[in-house]
Amino acid sequence: MPRAAAGGGSQRDRAPRGRSLRERAPRARSLRNRAPRARSQRDRAPRPATVTVAVDANGADLGPGEVAAGAALVAREGLRVLLFGPREELEAGLTQEPSPGEAGGGGTAGVRHIGVRRPRIRAGAEPEPSAEPGTPAAVATVPGAGMIEIVDAPLSIAKEPDPVRAVRAHPEASIVLAARAVAEGRADALVSGGSTGTALAAGLFNVKRASGIYRPALALPLPVPRHPVTLLDVGANVEVRPEHLVQFAFMGAALARTVLGIESPRVGLLSNGHEVVRGSELVLEAHATLTERAARSDALTFVGNVEGDGVTAGIADVVVTDGFTGNVALKLIEGVSQTILGAIRDIAYASPRTRAGGLLLRAGLQRFRDQIDPEEQGGAYLLGLRRLGVVPHGRFTRVGFARAIERAALGAREDVVGRTHAALEAAGALRPPPATEAAVRGPATAPGAVQGAASGPRVPPGAAPPASGPRVPPGAAPPASGSPASVRR
Repeated sequence: MPRAAAGGGSQRDRAPRGRSLRERAPRARSLRNRAPRARSQRDRAPRPATVTVAVDANGADLGPGEVAAGAALVAREGLRVLLFGPREELEAGLTQEPSPGEAGGGGTAGVRHIGVRRPRIRAGAEPEPSAEPGTPAAVATVPGAGMIEIVDAPLSIAKEPDPVRAVRAHPEASIVLAARAVAEGRADALVSGGSTGTALAAGLFNVKRASGIYRPALALPLPVPRHPVTLLDVGANVEVRPEHLVQFAFMGAALARTVLGIESPRVGLLSNGHEVVRGSELVLEAHATLTERAARSDALTFVGNVEGDGVTAGIADVVVTDGFTGNVALKLIEGVSQTILGAIRDIAYASPRTRAGGLLLRAGLQRFRDQIDPEEQGGAYLLGLRRLGVVPHGRFTRVGFARAIERAALGAREDVVGRTHAALEAAGALRPPPATEAAVRGPATAPGAVQGAASGPRVPPGAAPPASGPRVPPGAAPPASGSPASVRR
């Protein structure tokens, strides 16, 4: 039965409200008692009995130890965690006492240590071929081991200005080793405490795009009170084509259903008006294609165009746009929210009378703060790869990192990648084989061609891309500069 809604209307049904991890420490959601669901025939592996999450602990503002403390919160819930980072700091984080309201805490029981053999390089000499970075040199088993493994990988490239070059030049970096663990099947999902740019580059080079996917996308659940909404893309792709936005819609819907718990996701296109005839050429074409694709699938309900003020109004559960617009919208929402909260705080402490009133509102304001807490959502989700990736914000505490690991494990257990592929296949929205795509689009868009802006000239293969906002060929790494993907999120 068709699920597309014409135009966009005024659908404002409430989406399920998120719950705070702190209210139910140490976990916000059960991962054990989930019923098995249908799986895709492609890009899938057998459902793991125990989910393993590879975690890059480098790059967090509070240090790798805080990430390790977050891993300790969820490891005792049946999850297996591979921690990549400086061994001493990770051990210190695991032995920290839990904060008030955090059950479990640290402790080295159940921790295995893996030393990483690095190349020995003499002055003017090349690395020894046998000393491949990331090769386990020794494994020390601690009594009661099984839930946390530490891989000693102290090198961090989270602050590097050129993520693509850094990933290629430093195969022994923690994020590269973590992504490689996922690619080799030693882990089922990836969590990175560093920058989004390096996580995206390492994911593309190692985990690779899922079959039939044009471009990966970054999706960020916004903790809007009463109306949580997922916005994508928020920085992975500065410029896109209509078929990319269509795939983003199905990616976001699969994430909302399997990980965020929204049974029937409503998807909208960000535009400058809710009417069908409003928007850029990109939005108009994507609207028409998405209406057609959504009518073939029950994976989502397309509600049409969504204006800027409708993003937080509950019109849609998932809002789709290009990475440039999405990143600008995200930073605007964050900036306005922080400014308003700061003004309220200043007023509350302006006089003895207002301070007394603040005491009466403390409990209600605490509940409100929990509702809008970005740590509850786990961070940004890297969609479109063969495995799910989650990138928490660098300023998160151990609670946020625990939530990110838990959400990544849930996405792996519920097969968000396979569900996305199945939905795209049912809607006829998968990328065709290269030969077919070249025949349909012509030589100007054959694989390997670098394309210009959606409304600008196309660049033939081998030619340099435009100076501003170049498109990245399918399967290539994100641009080193000029893309919001390199901004810490």
